[in-house]
Amino acid sequence: MSAAIIGWAHTSFGKKEESLEEMIVAVARDALAHARIAAEDVDEIYLGHFNAGFSPQDFTASLILQADPGLRFKPTTRVENACATGSAAVHQGAKAIAARAARVVLVVGVEQMTRIPGPEIGANLLKASYLPEEGDTAGGFAGVFGKIAGAYFQRYGDQSDALAKIAAKNHRNGVANPYAQMRKDLGYEFCRTESDKNPFVAGPLKRTDCSLVSDGAAAIVLADVETAMQAERAVLLRSLAHAQDFLPMSKRDILAFEGCQNAWRQALTKAKLAITDLSFVETHDCFTIAELIEYEAMGLTGPGEGARAIHEGWTEKGGRLPVNPSGGLKAKGHPIGATGVSMHALTAMQLCGAAPEGMQIAGAELGGIFNMGGAAVANYVSILERIR
Repeated sequence: MSAAIIGWAHTSFGKKEESLEEMIVAVARDALAHARIAAEDVDEIYLGHFNAGFSPQDFTASLILQADPGLRFKPTTRVENACATGSAAVHQGAKAIAARAARVVLVVGVEQMTRIPGPEIGANLLKASYLPEEGDTAGGFAGVFGKIAGAYFQRYGDQSDALAKIAAKNHRNGVANPYAQMRKDLGYEFCRTESDKNPFVAGPLKRTDCSLVSDGAAAIVLADVETAMQAERAVLLRSLAHAQDFLPMSKRDILAFEGCQNAWRQALTKAKLAITDLSFVETHDCFTIAELIEYEAMGLTGPGEGARAIHEGWTEKGGRLPVNPSGGLKAKGHPIGATGVSMHALTAMQLCGAAPEGMQIAGAELGGIFNMGGAAVANYVSILERIR
């Protein structure tokens, strides 16, 4: 690709007092300042915002313009693709640059999820499933992934130990992430054991297997390579891939995450890399079973063998392929529209050696990102490499 990240901004994730509008404006302003780009020099703007009922303000793209008067009249578009909304916005920005329709693009991702009652949150999230067949799933979207986990256990055996290790790893990693909603090392035993504080939520999934409901925002500034090489930093979007699969789970082998496989295969082929060439991966652990299956879909292990990657320490910070050094969605939180943009910002930080102390992967040169909408429906992979 011909686009590079030259600046970023990131709020902490969690239950925020700031309004949706305030978060959008803050990260847009801060990302431009970090990139040392004047608002007047931005050519296009993309906002990733899922909403689906979380916010009464549903027409949100123009809120970004309030970050600076120089953004007024810039072409601005809201992008949505379920939980992959943020990456969808990033990829659209990169396409605008690749098409030479823009030289500098501002991308913002945002969500405010905590201001409505719990049952409404569950109903909104379930809109990312196929409602005619999955709309009455008990437990909402957790119920959808509870069914996936149950089916995986039936096919490949009980993987409760592996899921608990994934949860414990990500919570341990999240301690060093100042943007994370939960910065607490819960430990394997807590994650593995059913308790009043860690009850079963859906199928074999416990509370520690589920990502957090969050508010938050992130932003990046993209530029063409010529412009980026004059910037203070430049992280190339070396390859991008997007594979959209059928919405109904009944139309596919849901345990294979075939759309995820397809997107990874495309991205690695374009980049002329193998999965093991990457320094680390930020992957979409909306539920621990998702991260487990993603090990297989990215090609780290064969089908049904994902547990080996976590049991043998491959995906730990010091392993052969660290996965979710940020703590992932599990610890960081999952404000839907912000998640994909956050992944790109945090990956760029890693590659620039600018990740927070304790989170930095030593000598990181190539970073992989997988962001997923629905149950492996919208599948986005980005491979990033620092060029300046």
